[in-house]
Amino acid sequence: MEQLNLLAVALGLAALAGINLYLTVFATGLAIHFHWITLAPQYQSLEILANPWIIALAGAFYVLEFFADKIPWVDSIWDAVHTVIRPIGGAFLAIQVLGHPDPVFGVIVGLLAGGTSLASHTAKSATRLTANASPEPFSNIALSVGEDVAVVGGLALIYHNPIVALSIFAVAMAAFFYFAPRILRAMKAKIWLAWKKLNGPAYFSAPAKLPIVLPRELAEVFSKQDVLSGTTAWAAPCLSGRGGKIAANLFGALVAMQEEPQKLLFVARKGRRPVIKAIDLEGMSVARQPQFLSENLIIAPISGKSSPYLFLFPRPSADEVEQIVEDLRDRVGHRRPASVESTLEPAGTR
Repeated sequence: MEQLNLLAVALGLAALAGINLYLTVFATGLAIHFHWITLAPQYQSLEILANPWIIALAGAFYVLEFFADKIPWVDSIWDAVHTVIRPIGGAFLAIQVLGHPDPVFGVIVGLLAGGTSLASHTAKSATRLTANASPEPFSNIALSVGEDVAVVGGLALIYHNPIVALSIFAVAMAAFFYFAPRILRAMKAKIWLAWKKLNGPAYFSAPAKLPIVLPRELAEVFSKQDVLSGTTAWAAPCLSGRGGKIAANLFGALVAMQEEPQKLLFVARKGRRPVIKAIDLEGMSVARQPQFLSENLIIAPISGKSSPYLFLFPRPSADEVEQIVEDLRDRVGHRRPASVESTLEPAGTR
């Protein structure tokens, strides 16, 4: 039972360190230093965290993180820098909990703790990237405060009932690994859109020309596919959004064929597996939706009986998206009703 409690405390501290390493060390050190908690004999190795120098250093870094964590994009840069620091810190805390264990057991727990810290850090980073798609700071502030509260509450739970804390940790880790592919795809999507925005031209003066061939990453996958056997009108790289029974955040391309004007293809790859989705344009309306990081293309049924398709283009591709919208409207043979326009086109600037 004692070994299980030690493992619960070790992995719990590692998970919290992945969210906010400095607050975890600072709060634990303060609690020990001012005797807010009394360490059981098996946890005496944590007494080192009560050293005034460690408390002061952790507190100083926590103050920096407190402000950096609430500024859009600065928080993501801070998280990127700490991708290595937090797992190492979490592993150190876990090993420190054990005191002087058997070397083999210490290495095993250190690896588990490092992986735990990396998992919680990844979940936090992905959440922040998603929040940063909107430039307003309020979501970042709310997330930062919530994370700090979760860390302090988690520390209290670890002290009072480490087994319950371990159970919650196990459920959280299982949920993370279940959603991990989607989380990683979302992170890659936001990084790709942000990179395109930062490297795009500041002023869109030259008329855009839609590409007629697939991007190299997709051409390698679909070189032996018969789906593109016709004449390509255009093939525009984009990301899939939520809707239309297509997995979100897949890198792919929208492809229009000369021979089938009422049909649109979304081709992508999921791992090494090709993904092909045909979209029937009959009875569809088309809208462009400018966002902070992306230019969104929405293809929605006029009847509203099924979910719309959403495709995300890099922000500098605004001219291409305009051309795609015009081309698709010509293909469906009608313009959207005014009610659809007001619903799908919020105010935005290029």
